[in-house]
Amino acid sequence: MQLGIIGLGRMGGNIARRLMLNGHTTVVYDRNAAFVENLRQEGATGVADLPALVAGLEKPRAVWVMLPAGAPTEDTINDLSELLEPGDVIIDGGNTYYKDDIRRAQALSEKGLSYIDVGTSGGVWGLERGYCMMIGGDAEVVQRLDPLFDSLAPGMGDIPRTRDRKSDDDRAERGYIHAGPAGSGHFVKMIHNGIEYGMMQAFAEGFDILKTKSSESLPPEQRFDLNLADIAEVWRRGSVVSSWLLDLTADALASDPKLDGFSGEVADSGEGRWTIEAAIEQAVPVPVLSSSLFARFRSRQQSTYGDKMLSAMRFGFGGHVETPKK
Repeated sequence: MQLGIIGLGRMGGNIARRLMLNGHTTVVYDRNAAFVENLRQEGATGVADLPALVAGLEKPRAVWVMLPAGAPTEDTINDLSELLEPGDVIIDGGNTYYKDDIRRAQALSEKGLSYIDVGTSGGVWGLERGYCMMIGGDAEVVQRLDPLFDSLAPGMGDIPRTRDRKSDDDRAERGYIHAGPAGSGHFVKMIHNGIEYGMMQAFAEGFDILKTKSSESLPPEQRFDLNLADIAEVWRRGSVVSSWLLDLTADALASDPKLDGFSGEVADSGEGRWTIEAAIEQAVPVPVLSSSLFARFRSRQQSTYGDKMLSAMRFGFGGHVETPKK
């Protein structure tokens, strides 16, 4: 299949690459001409603006927008809506607020355009590992685009199948789902990221306790000079807390045990806040998720070793670089 891709940053460029490796063709655009040229040399059709991207796609067109949430995505979708024709599809693969998806889908349908929201997880490792995707939108349109999603997804891999699982749809086992109507894909991804905050915070706090066990405030016989890199490594091997986040923790500690390369001023990209808002709207108690969000706020005032661990994990899975204080 053919896909237009707008936004060739940490994830958009590798989405194009993974599709091309699986036999699809891409027409790509980014304001950074160097990103476009790199993809052109790898086999994509690179263009200089949105009209050229639309002109380079066969009907019915499909355009994947992979830009930061808010104005960059909103403005681009508005521009595309004036260039595309009835029957074409706009896909938003970024971390958009799900209520914006619902609004956009309604507005675009009045122009005969389809809107698909794809919550995309995989970070900078997606090219190699594939992307876990949570998709919202019209089922018929999602099915038409299935060859693209199938190529982007991780596939069955070597993960053992869930015992006693019964389903006529094996897409979840292959790493992607059609969650429901417009907005549902990003809603599921939003909760995924809220949970991610909590899991990361648990690791960060645990390793902070381990590190401070050598503190002189403790009686000498209770002080342990623990090797955190070894602890992270052994927990990876058969422990019930083994996970990709722990793998990233082990990587960070192996190369920088004191995490001196990180300030510990941990950013939040919006999904955690939206998760808490949804919990409030639905009257669902989420003490762990809310505390993990507030801990990130606190880290920008007074950071700890655990906060450095959070920064290290964020850099590991998403390439998120700390933003210096102004």
